[in-house]
Amino acid sequence: MDIDDPKDVVRRGYDALSRHYEQSYDTETKYRPWLGALQQRIPAAATVLDLGCGSGVPVARTLASAGHRVTGVDISEVQISRARQLVPEAEFRRADATAVEFPAATFDAVVSLYALIHIPLAEQPPLLARIATWLRPGGWFLGTTGHSAWTGTDEDWLGGGVAMWWSHADAATYRGWLIGAGLTVEGEEFVPEGDGGHALFWARRPSAGE
Repeated sequence: MDIDDPKDVVRRGYDALSRHYEQSYDTETKYRPWLGALQQRIPAAATVLDLGCGSGVPVARTLASAGHRVTGVDISEVQISRARQLVPEAEFRRADATAVEFPAATFDAVVSLYALIHIPLAEQPPLLARIATWLRPGGWFLGTTGHSAWTGTDEDWLGGGVAMWWSHADAATYRGWLIGAGLTVEGEEFVPEGDGGHALFWARRPSAGE
């Protein structure tokens, strides 16, 4: 498949299969322990960015229901439209994650699950560096990355007749990128999926004096 704009492939894929994606992955069960652990680490009524928020379910919905102030960003217009309907108490923006802007020290946490892996590799380290600036001192980054390096497409994603594109480095590279962004990696685990899997990282922006 000749891809001129991989981000457009990603956008069109999620526009077409927004509902089908939710039915194909057990995100409610899979994300629940991660979101529970996050809420133990952040203050009450925290400000949280859900980067690559999809339809807002379950991340934005879970955190907003718990009283946190959530902003969601996604490249798919269909996903953002559904998120606004499904999680009206949160704020959502349709934007490219690598181009969206926020003031420094805006968020207590940034969550990015299964989104970085849809961004061209060269754009991922600068994005992680920007995420680090968006965090308040002591703030948390919770994100999934690739576990092994791979770039490729599935021309019949989820059997839905549309293409999808991914690009990711290996977990050791992501650990280095997070540290290079100025974050302290506090945890890393392998999340299996099919014959492979992803890495889940917990990283924190150091507080003053650390």
